Amino acid sequence: MGDSWFVYDERLGIEVPDLEHEWETYPLEVRSAILERWETIRGRIPDRILALERRIRELQRQLDEEEDFETSCRLNADIAEQASRINDLNIWYRINQTIDSRRHT
Repeated sequence: MGDSWFVYDERLGIEVPDLEHEWETYPLEVRSAILERWETIRGRIPDRILALERRIRELQRQLDEEEDFETSCRLNADIAEQASRINDLNIWYRINQTIDSRRHT
């Protein structure tokens, strides 16, 4: 039942809220259950960010050693994508007591 309020975001590596109705229309018990589930998911975001930061460091290390221009461009694009994921995760992390149906990714 509670899983229907969240959908797995492959890009971010976490579940994100996917509410069908306005927040205020859900009964208090349902909102409480959603918030409880969200806090569990939200608690994993810092670890996810750390993993992405490790990936960026590895890509930067590869970039430092890379001499091929096309490969360097690909590595730069990969670094930018990882940084974008971190930014989106930070946005989701700041959403704590108010979950709305808009996606922020």
